[in-house]
Amino acid sequence: QVQLVESGGGLVQPGGSLRLSCAASGRTFSSYAMGWFRQAPGKERRFVAAISRSGGNTYYTDSVKGRFGISRDNAKNTVYLQMNMLKPEDTAVYFCAATGRTYSGSYPVGGMDYWGKGTLVTVSS
Repeated sequence: QVQLVESGGGLVQPGGSLRLSCAASGRTFSSYAMGWFRQAPGKERRFVAAISRSGGNTYYTDSVKGRFGISRDNAKNTVYLQMNMLKPEDTAVYFCAATGRTYSGSYPVGGMDYWGKGTLVTVSS
């Protein structure tokens, strides 16, 4: 069992930056690939970024490439999402998720084993 708790969301102006954190419980954090997903109001949850167990491979949805960076610290059981050059369309609840499976590219929502409760990011002037 893995419990995930996101933090770092908030209100930011367009062009600004935020860093989201996701703290995981348990001793097996390094056994899971980690992903970030987001859900805008009235829309389905979508993949944003993912990182492999070792951190050696990262994947991003096209709309955030060059602006967002995912990283992890296995010693701290934490995964991060650095978000730069934020746009109003990035406004959403951001969820952290863990999977014991191996994927390449976009991670499927249905393929994740554990989810956090989410943190709200609002990009507005």
